[in-house]
Amino acid sequence: MSTTVDTSFAPVTFSEGAAKELYKLKDQQEIGDDYGLRVGVEGGGCAGMNYVLGFDQKKEGDQEFFIEGIKVFMNKAHQMYLMGMMIDWQDGLNSRGFTFINPNATSTCGCGTSFSA
Repeated sequence: MSTTVDTSFAPVTFSEGAAKELYKLKDQQEIGDDYGLRVGVEGGGCAGMNYVLGFDQKKEGDQEFFIEGIKVFMNKAHQMYLMGMMIDWQDGLNSRGFTFINPNATSTCGCGTSFSA
C-alpha cells in the first residue's frame, strides 16, 4: 500500500510563492482534507510529456508527502521524471501561473508545461 514520507525526502519542492498560491486555491475552492495535490506527468504535449498539477484524492500506487504543509500525492513511477524539481508561482506582467524547474528535463516547450527527459 502507499506510504507517507518525511518532507526531507520529498522528490519536489515548492517556492514560497507557489506554497502561498496553493493554500489560497485550496481555501477558495473549499477543498477538503481528504484531497491532496497531485504532482505527476502524463504523455503528450509538444515536447512529449506534460506536467500534472491539481487537487485529487489518493489513488492506488500513490506515495504521500507533506511539502510546506501541503499534502502531496505522487505515483511512485513519476518520481524518476520529477526528482529535484521545484514548482514556482509567477505573477508578473509577462506570465502568470505555476512554473516547473525540472533538472531532469532535456528540453522544454515554449509554454513551460511540456518537457522531454
